[in-house]
Amino acid sequence: MPTRKTQTRKHRGHVSAGGGRVGKNRKHPGGRGLAGGQHHLRTNMDKYHPGYFGKVGMRYFHKQQNHFWKPVINLDKLWSLVPAEQREKYLAKGNKTETAPVLDLLPLGYSKVLGKGRIPSVPLIVRARYFSKDAERKIKEAGGVVQLTA
Repeated sequence: MPTRKTQTRKHRGHVSAGGGRVGKNRKHPGGRGLAGGQHHLRTNMDKYHPGYFGKVGMRYFHKQQNHFWKPVINLDKLWSLVPAEQREKYLAKGNKTETAPVLDLLPLGYSKVLGKGRIPSVPLIVRARYFSKDAERKIKEAGGVVQLTA
């Protein structure tokens, strides 16, 4: 914007330049940002930002997220992880000679099996680090085997 159009040009000769005579239009009278939140601006902080100051909970020093890696998968998705040709071969009518499919979940990126949903009443050998009680029960009811891996 050209200088000739600025408000300071317009206010030349007017004592307070639009800032008012009493309060004095000074830069940052209460401090910048959150300054004074525990002092002169306390009522505002308490009213509109309760709980802003202080500590909550316990500290965890040197927390490494990979110690908590535990991606989960539900039972109803297990059968879709079996390769398609193996599925068809196993489900072919009267084909009881085929061994039960083995599902090792760690290489597939899963660590824990949860019990949501149903699995077809087909024996499955499932290997994972963790199983919920429901998942273990349902897999065994279907004739499958649960194997814990390290």
